[in-house]
Amino acid sequence: MFRSNKLLSIKEIRTALSSGKTSIDEINEHYICQIAKYNPELNSFITILYPQEKGNDQGKPLFGIPMALKDLFETEGITTTAGAEFLRNNIPQKDATVVRKLKEVGASILGKTNMHEIALGVTNINNHYGNCLNPWDTKRIPGGSSGGSAVAVAAGMCVAALGSDTGGSIRIPASLCGIVGLKPTFGRVSLNGVIPLSWNLDHVGPLTNNVRDAAIILEFIAGYDSLDPASIEIHPGEFISHLEDGVEDWKIAYAVGDYIEDSQFDVLSAMNSTIKVFKKMGAKVEKIEVAWLREAALANGIMTTADAAAYHHDRLISFPQDFGEDVLHRLKTGFDYTSSEYSKARRVQTDVKRKFKLLFNDYDLLLLPATPCTAPLIEGSDAVEQARKLTRFTAPFNLAGLPALSLPCGFTSEGLPVGLQIVGPEWSEAKVLNAARAYERSTIWHEQIPQILNR
Repeated sequence: MFRSNKLLSIKEIRTALSSGKTSIDEINEHYICQIAKYNPELNSFITILYPQEKGNDQGKPLFGIPMALKDLFETEGITTTAGAEFLRNNIPQKDATVVRKLKEVGASILGKTNMHEIALGVTNINNHYGNCLNPWDTKRIPGGSSGGSAVAVAAGMCVAALGSDTGGSIRIPASLCGIVGLKPTFGRVSLNGVIPLSWNLDHVGPLTNNVRDAAIILEFIAGYDSLDPASIEIHPGEFISHLEDGVEDWKIAYAVGDYIEDSQFDVLSAMNSTIKVFKKMGAKVEKIEVAWLREAALANGIMTTADAAAYHHDRLISFPQDFGEDVLHRLKTGFDYTSSEYSKARRVQTDVKRKFKLLFNDYDLLLLPATPCTAPLIEGSDAVEQARKLTRFTAPFNLAGLPALSLPCGFTSEGLPVGLQIVGPEWSEAKVLNAARAYERSTIWHEQIPQILNR
């Protein structure tokens, strides 16, 4: 069953376990061997764990499913660093709500993954714990800040991982690493026990190798949590039952205009091919101008850095040397924003939410690239500039709090993955997943694996 160049799904592992073809010990051993084989080169994990079989976990829905956690999810008795040197010895006394939920349904936690320091960046270049590398080309960044989680999934070191997303930190590494990354509606998944970057913009979601696995993980982590002030009490959602439905007669908007077209040629080419697939599936696709996404992305950037500076205020004032150079630069920028500038950003947020509500009165979904380019080279990569570039198409949906998913939709001539972003109105994760699965069934991009796995 287990081969190093085979990326297994939750269903495949469940089936193998229930049929007796394998055991939980064999599964754990396989994935620990995968980590031992690939992590020294890719540096995906900060902390590696060795899960033990628990007999009373058998029969639980995620029993035996190997998962990883971005290292800002608090874990009882296990170091949680947020990619920062000053938290190297931080050992929480209890689990984050989503970690507890995963353990309750039997998931095996294999480790804590590398990330951009305090989640304030998208390169995953980390001077404290080492750079995390893209498995498609180790000279390139994997994206961030959930880069370690994306790399662990893409390189077959776990079946699924959790990440956080404030301006694109799930979807950007998903796009650059050729996997699925889902940011749910703001308030859908608890933030309790997740070290914050922005109280107003943070989201938690899964990274997986296929759409169905993302839907499965979301089912188990979603739901109201009274311990999280941002959590919204709403029906928890059901994301599996209609996953295989098609998109025939759906009305879908396709984002165009100068803001979108200022992208890499291969990205635009892949998007044009993607639109043809949706039309072939029976969807009615219409082009719409989205120039106002630029203002939304800028407002998100102001709020992100200002909120981060507020959270880290005391350390920023007293111990600025504790932060890496690029993170310190962005924190200082956030610290210097005036209350008027922040107020204007919040006003943009209100306006953007209204514009999206009007848009989704007319359309079921919105399609656009996840990132305007494929994975940049590490050498010469300026973290601050990459943040401006790579969050162009993701940050607006953090500002609006809308569900958004990235999945592979093509490859460049250099063999680098391109990501498609599917966005829906509030609480429409089921519809976003439905469309993503329909596209996945009609294409082969998700079946491609990094060359590193064939060595």
